[in-house]
Amino acid sequence: MDGGNRLTAAAPRSALCRLLGAVTILLSIAGAVGCAGAADRSGSQVSAINSGPAAANSEVGISPSPDYRLGPGDHVRITVFGQKDLTGEYAVDGSGMLAFPLIGSVKAGGLTIAQLQSEIGGKLSPDYIKNPSVAVEVLTHRPFYIVGEVQKPGSYPYVSGMSVINAVALAGGFTYRARENTFYLDRREQDGKTERLDVTPETTVEPGDVITVRERFW
Repeated sequence: MDGGNRLTAAAPRSALCRLLGAVTILLSIAGAVGCAGAADRSGSQVSAINSGPAAANSEVGISPSPDYRLGPGDHVRITVFGQKDLTGEYAVDGSGMLAFPLIGSVKAGGLTIAQLQSEIGGKLSPDYIKNPSVAVEVLTHRPFYIVGEVQKPGSYPYVSGMSVINAVALAGGFTYRARENTFYLDRREQDGKTERLDVTPETTVEPGDVITVRERFW
């Protein structure tokens, strides 16, 4: 009888142990799922922070070469420090002039960024502002033009570092009559004169360039 009682008493204890073990496993799984969910939410919050306004505003203005010369169609932001009424966005018109408060029209075409800063500062001082601090940045370049044997001739927004073959791609590619290895490129020089160049697909395009894709001879 004693042996039977011991077996009978051991059975409930064994069942209880199995139940406690199962509960422990379930609690462990629940804890792991909870941690994973927290990590996912944390990751989502970090992603949201990284894609917020600071990231969206990481690119302001364009940094052209110091030798870049402004021309008709360029848009710039001019900042006169401490003068909110003068600070703003301005466009270079078709004649190369830029209209600026107080000092009127300024010849911007053909000038570098540094030269335009000096020109505006010199006209503001000393009659309007004493020792003005002027900063100029390019917001958008003037477009380039592509004509001739391409699918969609016309003007296109300039992209820094682009080549002639990139320009052809933007214009929808060649027609079946196109000469694909040499091109004409008309470029305005510093003296205002336009020079025609024979160029290759790898030639770098500049703002205001006119690319002509010639017809091949059969």
